[in-house]
Amino acid sequence: MEFKDYYKIMGVARDASQDEIKRAYRQLARKYHPDVSKEADAEARFKELGEANAVLKDLEKRAAYDQLGKDWKAGQEFRPPPDWNTGFEFSGDGANGGGGDFSDFFEALYGRAPGGGERGRAAFHARGEDHHAKVTIDLEDAYTGATRTITLQAPRVDAQGRVAMAAHTLNVTIPLGIRAGQHIRLAGQGAPGVGQGKAGDLYLEIAFHPHPFYRVEQRDVYVDLPVAPWEAILGATLKVPTPNGLVELKIRPGAAGGSKLRLKGRGIPGSTPGDFYAVLNIALPPAGDAPAEDFYRSMAEQFKAFNPRVGLGV
Repeated sequence: MEFKDYYKIMGVARDASQDEIKRAYRQLARKYHPDVSKEADAEARFKELGEANAVLKDLEKRAAYDQLGKDWKAGQEFRPPPDWNTGFEFSGDGANGGGGDFSDFFEALYGRAPGGGERGRAAFHARGEDHHAKVTIDLEDAYTGATRTITLQAPRVDAQGRVAMAAHTLNVTIPLGIRAGQHIRLAGQGAPGVGQGKAGDLYLEIAFHPHPFYRVEQRDVYVDLPVAPWEAILGATLKVPTPNGLVELKIRPGAAGGSKLRLKGRGIPGSTPGDFYAVLNIALPPAGDAPAEDFYRSMAEQFKAFNPRVGLGV
């Protein structure tokens, strides 16, 4: 059984509007009507056009055909995949209204009424597709939860039956403890269903805005904490910002640059909350004047036996 490209038969693009399909059928039906056409294959062409029109003029049948047909070309050997209609439901009274002797390809997709012919009044129902979008939030939102208004661009069918982009604004509840990469499901906010099918869902993938202070790994949060040399050597108690407020952090004497100080459970909240890490960076005072330069010279003399590159073997 060969796959039938109904769009090619009708001479229209796959994104043609319903009005364009209607006009194309009227023109071609007049051209190939067996009572008026002198073409040798007029009867076969007229029959083929009727089958194509029966599918493409019906939004429900067209939706099913589009889903199945996007990976097939006219003339290719075709068998409907066993699960092609998963999630779809056909219904109808089987009324034929005169009937049409359509191809095996058509019958394989849509079946036939008990008395023969196409189920012209059958209804086709399909759940709408799920949509996905990536949205960025502030890290602080994950610590407290929040409600945010977001605007997404989504395809819609316009009044002319063509696809156009439209803004879609939603109020979204950001749950406490959400991590980057997790999804928020908004039921019924995806693509509309076909027939009586339910709308799909919208899944929002969460990402964090770049933060001037913090970086995030899973539920753990890091800050690079500048400390003066004397604070690292002598020890100090410092105020440190975290996404949910200032904390006091004790620096033990002799702390080395690059060492991590952990605040357990102060990362992103959750059933097992993350930790907050302060990574010590030794910040040197600038030598902006002669006295400061003299001080660094005296340090060089005082610590001339100190080799900061001993670990490199030099």
